[in-house]
Amino acid sequence: MATALSEEELDNEDYYSLLNVRREASSEELKAAYRRLCMLYHPDKHRDPELKSQAERLFNLVHQAYEVLSDPQTRAIYDIYGKRGLEMEGWEVVERKRTPAEIREEFERLQREREERRLQQRTNPKGTISVGVDATDLFDRYDEEYEDVSGSGFPQIEINKMHISQSIEAPLTATDTAILSGSLSTQNGNGGGSINFALRRVTSAKGWGELEFGAGDLQGPLFGLKLFRNLTPRCFVTTNCALQFSSRGIRPGLTTVLARNLDKNTVGYLQWRWGIQSAMNTSIVRDTKTCHFTVALQLGIPHSFALISYQHKFQDDDQTRVKGSLKLNRASQTYFFPIHLTDQLLPSAVFYATVGPLVVYLAMHRLIIKPYLRAQKEKELEKQRESTASDILQKKQEAEAAVRLMQESVRRIIEAEESRMGLIIVNAWYGKFVNDKSRKNERVKVIDVTVPLQCLVKDSKLILTEASKAGLPGFYDPCVGEEKSLRVLYQFRGVLHQVMVPDSEALRIPKQSHRIDTDG
Repeated sequence: MATALSEEELDNEDYYSLLNVRREASSEELKAAYRRLCMLYHPDKHRDPELKSQAERLFNLVHQAYEVLSDPQTRAIYDIYGKRGLEMEGWEVVERKRTPAEIREEFERLQREREERRLQQRTNPKGTISVGVDATDLFDRYDEEYEDVSGSGFPQIEINKMHISQSIEAPLTATDTAILSGSLSTQNGNGGGSINFALRRVTSAKGWGELEFGAGDLQGPLFGLKLFRNLTPRCFVTTNCALQFSSRGIRPGLTTVLARNLDKNTVGYLQWRWGIQSAMNTSIVRDTKTCHFTVALQLGIPHSFALISYQHKFQDDDQTRVKGSLKLNRASQTYFFPIHLTDQLLPSAVFYATVGPLVVYLAMHRLIIKPYLRAQKEKELEKQRESTASDILQKKQEAEAAVRLMQESVRRIIEAEESRMGLIIVNAWYGKFVNDKSRKNERVKVIDVTVPLQCLVKDSKLILTEASKAGLPGFYDPCVGEEKSLRVLYQFRGVLHQVMVPDSEALRIPKQSHRIDTDG
């Protein structure tokens, strides 16, 4: 009777959502949900050949979900690693008598072996290119008596310095990483370079150590040791010891940094540096998606200073960011163009360095960036829709088939609820709703889910778990990649109620707060 389900079908299902149970559901709850859906979808209950075939398909899907979740071992794997974990190579050698904890350990071992094979083929390149631009001639030019000098009619803008650095990380094993880096700098016709090699080993989940060797034409050979250790979940310390060999002899150095996460985006640092340019430094750094803020105070030899720095990030979905003066981050490469405007505090330079870029950005953001990002997002959604079109069509057909199979059960449920003035789903819609006037050009994309929700009503109650509702029987995703909600108009004890919840939020009805105030 049963027909096999393809791997793609199984991979696109959320078993908890399909059975409409909590992720912490007990075996009794799983069994009750399974029996209820079996009664609804059992092929023997349907005589029509088409309905019988559709029922058989849905029955097999529900059976597959229950089979995974009712077994402690497979459920442990599914909860932690999803359906991909169940398909991982090597599980056939795992003893069925093992506990969920032992299975977790076995899976992690297999995952480590696979990861080590991948590490051999993976590198992590990073690079920075900085080009200094001298634009002081725009605001601080010669007096009029020098106008006859050749070329003085136009401001001179020059590149006065450049710095290029590149590093490559090559994982050797799951704990060892080799790092090769180099840099090249030039300023006003003078320059130099250096090359460094480091070997890092992760000693535990809380720390790592790193040996560094370096050489360059501006400085002699360098030997260093760096240690990192997590003291608490919110606090860590790093220590860096170095020996710099030069014509003046060996110069030792020691740097220790104690850091604490003050909140999700803010870190406080205490730094002590001895040897080359000894100093004590304290700073607070806040880094979010939209800005980078730093406050620092340093007391040292030869430099003591106080610093306040704010950097606003202008970013798009393609991970290209424009910062500060001119700073572009693209993938793992950073391009930085500091522009030197003036050697003095001139009002015109201050204006062009602060107000000017802000006005230009706001205009560009409104007229160019925002429409471009909206168009890019729409293109990505269109590609996603095209790539999932066949799957969504299949889900839609399955949902429509499920609704047809529910009709008789829903009729009986409504009769029972009406007899006791219970819970009747008047209308229910699922998908993308547009309530914001600024989004009035966007199209509403919703499906009618009145029948599937009524089918889930039991004893005048409807309970939906905290998961995407696209996996519920009779549902499908009408707008892939977009925010969805569920709107329900229902009647309880003869009174109309209404509620609207986000896609992944739990729902429990009836509730007094959902009641529609007819007096208003």
